[in-house]
Amino acid sequence: MLRQHRKAAGWSLRKFADLTAYDFGYLGQIERGDRPANADVVAAYDRALAAGGALETAYASRQAGDTDMRRRVILQAMGALAAAPAVDRLVGWEALRQGLGAAVDVEHDEWAQIVAGYGRGYYLQPHDQLMAQLGRDLTVLQHQLAADGEQRRPLLLRAAGRLSVIVALGLVASGQAVLAGRWWATAQRVADESGDADTIVLTRAWDVVNGCYDGRSPAAVVAMSDQVLPLVDGAPSAATCGLLAGRAQALSLTGRHDEAVATVRVLADQVETLPADLTADVESLWGWPEHRLRHTESWVYTHAGDQRAAAAAQQRALALYPTSQQRLRTQCSCTRRQRSSAVGTSPTGCASRRT
Repeated sequence: MLRQHRKAAGWSLRKFADLTAYDFGYLGQIERGDRPANADVVAAYDRALAAGGALETAYASRQAGDTDMRRRVILQAMGALAAAPAVDRLVGWEALRQGLGAAVDVEHDEWAQIVAGYGRGYYLQPHDQLMAQLGRDLTVLQHQLAADGEQRRPLLLRAAGRLSVIVALGLVASGQAVLAGRWWATAQRVADESGDADTIVLTRAWDVVNGCYDGRSPAAVVAMSDQVLPLVDGAPSAATCGLLAGRAQALSLTGRHDEAVATVRVLADQVETLPADLTADVESLWGWPEHRLRHTESWVYTHAGDQRAAAAAQQRALALYPTSQQRLRTQCSCTRRQRSSAVGTSPTGCASRRT
């Protein structure tokens, strides 16, 4: 818990040792569990991290065998965050709300619902508003991860990985490709720590898909998809379908049209076996409705020169797009138009297709 709070605050162990006037190696032994913590060290952590007594309470509760320790720690962490003078007031209100929820039922996993809400909000909310609220929620989630210890950590990490994907997507859309790259890396690292196989694939699948739009070389995107494919295991999911779609598009851009067509056919087979709730979820980032398949087919068949198959896929996609997907509707229309006007040329990337 001491280590989690320190990392959440952004301190390296060496700099934190200087801050607390304790030996670097000694604190490392305590954080690894090689030496027992003591009240003085815990108090030093609590003061340096402005934890509002949450760490001291956790230590005292554990020493006393308090079975309700988790609830107490989360409540104190949320209360300290809400009361911090430098905290955005909307962050404070959300911390209070999360604390109230923990007081009622500390086991309730509300973050799954929050992630689902952002999946819908990505297409429906104004971009600036979405990113501002997402930053606030991630602040609260960061403090919960530090306070919650190990019991709910995998669920919280799963939420953090998926929310980080939305941050990265938002940064790509606003032209911040370098910063987006950092968030892709963070999303994948957090997903790995969660141990959730679908989240591990999902964070990489969306990175592959965006590799076709953010200026990276198609060959690099294909290589990335090669690394992710061995991670796919079990029944098809929205994450696995997204990975195949991104791979098919990247293969098209490298001129490997036969492989792209073969990949899109595998994708079509997988979409047929998806659960109905995923194919029916047309307004969410986390679903995988039919229009995504047809969009991918339109792209692949257009670049392969099969104009009849491309036209059929495009017509179907345009009929299926919901009103919130105007950007994809435009991309689908532009793909064939741009390809038709540049017959015989080699496409250099997809960045121009973002608008």
